[in-house]
Amino acid sequence: MTTAHEVPAPAGALGAVGTATSLLEGYSPGDSRFFASPTRTLLAHGVRDEVPHDERPLAERVRVTLEAQQALGDRDPVVVGSVPFDHGAPAALAVPQAISWAPALRADPLIALPAPAAGGTAGWRRREVPAASVYGDSVATAVKRMQAGEFDKVVLARTLELERNAPLDLPAMLQRLARRDPEGYTFAMPTGPGRTLLGASPELLVSRRGDAVVANPLAGSTPRSADLAEDVRRAAALLESAKDLHEHAVVVAAVRAALAPYCDRLDVPERPTLVRTATMWHLSTTVTGELRQPAASALELACALHPTPAVCGTPTKVARDVIDELEPFDRGHYTGIVGWGNAQGDGEWVVTIRCAEAAERRLRLYAGAGVVAASTPAAETAETAAKFRTFLDAVGGNDD
Repeated sequence: MTTAHEVPAPAGALGAVGTATSLLEGYSPGDSRFFASPTRTLLAHGVRDEVPHDERPLAERVRVTLEAQQALGDRDPVVVGSVPFDHGAPAALAVPQAISWAPALRADPLIALPAPAAGGTAGWRRREVPAASVYGDSVATAVKRMQAGEFDKVVLARTLELERNAPLDLPAMLQRLARRDPEGYTFAMPTGPGRTLLGASPELLVSRRGDAVVANPLAGSTPRSADLAEDVRRAAALLESAKDLHEHAVVVAAVRAALAPYCDRLDVPERPTLVRTATMWHLSTTVTGELRQPAASALELACALHPTPAVCGTPTKVARDVIDELEPFDRGHYTGIVGWGNAQGDGEWVVTIRCAEAAERRLRLYAGAGVVAASTPAAETAETAAKFRTFLDAVGGNDD
């Protein structure tokens, strides 16, 4: 494990047993920030400086903040945190007082140990916003407008609000999220006084290490099945689904177009592969490239990519307007970006999905589905219900 702001090289080999899981177990709500990816694990404490909110582009504000810390003697400052779906809203990005780094959770054998018990569903009060039937009506409305040629795709989300009288055990929730999907991206970040963003996203928006850039767009998905034969059938069907393949191709094309101006070389596979989480199958394409010099920072690339059609729609501006019209809530940090970046421009930024925001004794879970002209209200409503399962498992909400 390294401390202060030294960023270790990605670790594919096993580190010391328990090194990564000790960071997971060291998380506590408040000023702690936790982020785990397939390459590394970090746990940050305290706040040395915060990225200000003003009219300058976000990547510039982060760069200036990091340079100011270098001028004060910090050899390699790192910014960690979350950016909302609406880039015009204040981001929750900070330079921590101290960071501990470790290899990936998946490389730590102790990640296979059981997580703390979820505590069951007793005492939870639930409220869907919007209700499933209202969400289905919104999907039907969007489909009619697409069939009329108004736009091509929109991602519509809904929320599930959970509340109980007992305090929330956020460290236990984070443990359950991380141990259930150690191959993915797990995070816990403060987003405001008394508020914490927790999640386990399967989707890397972009990473940069030196001049190497990687993006991994996901679009097109289907719920997994506990029956092995049915689970395999669903995966095979997803790979052959014309609707999902088209939806995925639109997202990959947008990623290619956004990254091309920054790259001397860009490699985009012709066909997607599959990525699985504990609850979902996703179509996945890993885009790799070599950055043009001087290389853009990871956060600058993330801002150029975000929002992709996978979380917004196409055309982007029209899809944003439809989201504002049909979603009866503010997305906040849901479908934003979360991760870290350093003064050299390296970093990892992940799409903020499969997440919830915790405040006092309440949780707001988020889930969305990509709606295209061939979508049906029943299928998209079922997809959001399946995506809720990622976080419901962390709180014991799948027990009923």
